[in-house]
Amino acid sequence: MRVGVVLHYLAPFLAGLGVLMVVPLVASLIYQEPDRVPFAISMAVTVATGLLLWLLTRPHRGGRLSRREALVLVVGVWLAAALFGALPYKLSGTFPGYLDAYFEAMSGFTTTGASVLTSIESQPHGILLWRDLTQWLGGMGIVVLFVAVFPLIGVGASHLVEGELPGPKGQRLTARIRDTARILWTLYLGLSALEVVALLAAGLPFFDALVNTLGTMPTGGFCLKDLSIGAYGSVPVEVIVLFFMLLAGTNFQLFYFLLWKRRFSVLLADREVRWYLGIVAAATVFIVLDLALNANSSVGNAFRYATFQAVAIQTTTGFATADFGGWPPFSQSVLLVLMIVGASACSTGGALKVIRIAVLAKYAYRQILLIFSPRSVRPLKLAGRVLPERMVSEIVGLSILYFAALVLGSIFMSAVGLDSISALSSVAATLGNVGPGLGMVGPGANYAFVPDIGKVALTFFMLIGRLEIWTVLVLVTPAFWRAR
Repeated sequence: MRVGVVLHYLAPFLAGLGVLMVVPLVASLIYQEPDRVPFAISMAVTVATGLLLWLLTRPHRGGRLSRREALVLVVGVWLAAALFGALPYKLSGTFPGYLDAYFEAMSGFTTTGASVLTSIESQPHGILLWRDLTQWLGGMGIVVLFVAVFPLIGVGASHLVEGELPGPKGQRLTARIRDTARILWTLYLGLSALEVVALLAAGLPFFDALVNTLGTMPTGGFCLKDLSIGAYGSVPVEVIVLFFMLLAGTNFQLFYFLLWKRRFSVLLADREVRWYLGIVAAATVFIVLDLALNANSSVGNAFRYATFQAVAIQTTTGFATADFGGWPPFSQSVLLVLMIVGASACSTGGALKVIRIAVLAKYAYRQILLIFSPRSVRPLKLAGRVLPERMVSEIVGLSILYFAALVLGSIFMSAVGLDSISALSSVAATLGNVGPGLGMVGPGANYAFVPDIGKVALTFFMLIGRLEIWTVLVLVTPAFWRAR
């Protein structure tokens, strides 16, 4: 393991992150708010650290990153991003302690949207913009962005991107991984611009349209309002946000084939899209019926709120237009299942992903068939294609780890003082990068009350949820460090 090489390539990530702090700094200057000084200091410290690290490790420059070094670098980038991304919160006095600032920063970069802010609307514009900008950067991936921008990250870039992109790895869009990264970010940027325009047309001020877009496209969920999107009380705004949440939860590779290659047949042939939309539709119907029958809600209102909440939770965005913490138990159970299922592979959504649920279902069915016919050969197929057994094994293994983390994490959060529903949903919401949970961490509450040790645990769940467990847990195995 060449630690010097890893640190050398960590340097430009830090310097680039510092440069991006100019965006909220400009907002603070425009609105003449006091957080401009903390942003200037944070920017200077982050850029200076990156440049100093670059100079000190120049003797280690050159050479292609190995897969092990790339994995260490990916995790290092995300830890460092939250470490330095927390500086504006701490220096501006948004949070009295650094742990809360780090929790908010990690929640942003991992697009979780779990907040420890007790009053969002009282925050200055620069802080609000920074919260959502961290989500937007983390949505498509910090590493993917820098691979697309900086030629020097070309060494070992494929290992870096594979370690960060969510979901089972599909086919590479182009021969060069840097071109693939550029395509993904171009699509991401284009859809973000379209949402800003749509929200402006719906009557939102520019700052609101911009910041809410930065929270929608990465399926992050940080909002300008304490009551989330529901505070606007606007059906057009809700419809626009809902539509772009659905897009953000869709495999971005499909957009490439639709928009670049004009291959419209791929949308109809994609099995995951059918599962994705089918699950959203089924969850919506179940919740509508439950609200209409057991919550004295009109069918119209039930449909409006159920649709938005089902999409927001399954895509792991976490926006809210209603306090679903007060809904009947069945509706809350449906939302809890959606927190675990999540969105599509290669989207900006989190959790297990629809494609894995589909493979797990087929795997379980195959095992049932093998009970009475153990010698038969039954390859798993999806959309007419045989899935490699290595991919099936990886999906089953990750799912086991995911549920193990969910169970053990829930027990731990119960031990630190949360009731069973709050403990389970807090882990499901952070591990799945959803944000709001149920009970004490519902959409009408926040995570500020969680003891410090609980915040540390939930921060860890955010990280392994965003990097899909393997990338992080492999670093704690002795065999990883013994290998040459």
